[in-house]
Amino acid sequence: MEGATTPAVAAKGQVLAFTIEGQDRPGRWLVTCDHASNHVPDWLNDGSLGIPPEDMARHIAWDVGAAGLARQLGAALDSPVILSDFSRLVIDPNRGEDDPTLLMRLYDGTIIPANRYAGPEEAERRLDRLYRPYHAAYGRLAALRPDRVILAIHSFTPCLRGRPPRPWHVGVLYSHLDDRLSRPLVARLTQEPDLCIGDNEPYSGHLPGDAIDRHALQHGRLNTLIELRNDLIDDPQSQAHWAARLAPILTEVLEDL
Repeated sequence: MEGATTPAVAAKGQVLAFTIEGQDRPGRWLVTCDHASNHVPDWLNDGSLGIPPEDMARHIAWDVGAAGLARQLGAALDSPVILSDFSRLVIDPNRGEDDPTLLMRLYDGTIIPANRYAGPEEAERRLDRLYRPYHAAYGRLAALRPDRVILAIHSFTPCLRGRPPRPWHVGVLYSHLDDRLSRPLVARLTQEPDLCIGDNEPYSGHLPGDAIDRHALQHGRLNTLIELRNDLIDDPQSQAHWAARLAPILTEVLEDL
């Protein structure tokens, strides 16, 4: 149903790895949020990774504010949204299955006890129960339109521990293999006088095996990844503000292509 929220449910009633909003919306975009949640399923170490709540609230466990922004952008662009429903520390859906950082053992100064001794069997269990269902649903939504455009929404922390502050308000990330949408988007955002725009900052958007590679680059789909600094989108009002600001720009850039 238009605008509905659709969690995936397994045969035994277990809620799985993702939520879909607005599956039947007619827009060309597919808005994705790989790191939407800091949830740890109860079948994993009784729902705990062994780190304190304050660490689970940090950017190491999820992309703070990104889920709300993604939902707002999906509504503004009249396009479907898919959001993960598990912490990136459980298993990272924005990594390839063979990526050594798929299960993080140390992130921004925090050791993850539940991952410290996780071997191939445990990784396979998390892949089967979370990662693969998420990507199967992502791929199905992406394929519903031949002209689908992938818009990946992430957020970044203003400062990693022991590192310099990050000055950007918005980062646009992309692979050199396909910059058709992202380079014009960077150029357009740079026209906004009050914004500091990161061109492939705070890190490069080229990561073999990641979600954009898997669902956009390998299929020739237009794509871009937007990173918002998370202190700018830490409440619903600011998420709505940024969605209202970004949606017309995204529409303009896509139409110009």
